Amino acid sequence: MPTSSTMTIRLAVVATTALLALTGCTNASQTAATQQGPSGLDPASIQKDETLAALVTPALKAKGVLTVGSDTSYAPAEFLSADGQTPQGYDVDIAKAIGATLGLPTKVETAEFTGILPALGPKYDLGISSFTINPERAETVNFVSYFNAGSLWAVKKGNPQKFSLDEVCGKKVGVQTGTVQESPDVSDRSSQCVSDGKPAIDIVTLKTQTDVTTRLVNGSIDAMAADSPVIGYALSQTDDQLEVLGDVYDSAPQGIAIAKSDPELSELVGKVMNKLINDGTYSKILEKWNNTKGAVPASEVNPVVGS
Repeated sequence: MPTSSTMTIRLAVVATTALLALTGCTNASQTAATQQGPSGLDPASIQKDETLAALVTPALKAKGVLTVGSDTSYAPAEFLSADGQTPQGYDVDIAKAIGATLGLPTKVETAEFTGILPALGPKYDLGISSFTINPERAETVNFVSYFNAGSLWAVKKGNPQKFSLDEVCGKKVGVQTGTVQESPDVSDRSSQCVSDGKPAIDIVTLKTQTDVTTRLVNGSIDAMAADSPVIGYALSQTDDQLEVLGDVYDSAPQGIAIAKSDPELSELVGKVMNKLINDGTYSKILEKWNNTKGAVPASEVNPVVGS
């Protein structure tokens, strides 16, 4: 959820399962798995780390629960299960893993995206909601980096159209309306094609990412471009009919947000995240949600980022 343009993806992706089921892109077992969440690591099975738990502040110990604010409308990072109440996603699993490591139950509360950061401290201990770390946000809260998100492309399995990012001119490319992939990414590529005397890209702009994914599965477009977590999730929902093309680019770090007034908790969360990275728990969570491409090798407290 790095920019206003990617905010449009949130509501669109929530409907992915139902729409794909209607268009025949999933089978019954896939639909059930989506409703229940994919199988994989259960954060509740993570053992308490006594050394790290000893660093929990007295105030948090007294409260007895780690409270996390999250805008649960952005699959696969954070979204609600079929009951419309239970948060799930890799951000939710990471939140629960942090709590389990510290010996604290974790409560993930659905919140308005713009209301999470101002409520850190009084209401939420952590904000975990795909926050891109930028200088403006870093002035008001502490961040612990934990994921990288950028743009990514996908094609049909086996790339039957022999699509190449080096030869996009004249090709039919699907994007979701209002995203950075629509503009400036693919639109700029198309303009360059025209400047070079080649055919413009046939940009197929659709309101939902689900519709874009369906077009690619059906073969009516050559490729699609979207946010990297969204591509990873789309691949997991289409019965192995799609594959990634190339690598993530224009990536930016995302961070766990903590109140500026609580540097102790910020440092502790950084230590916990690096433990989860080093012991393999972190990678298992991202594997569960088909988003290992966003993995970071180490977590940093208040990393320096560009504008």
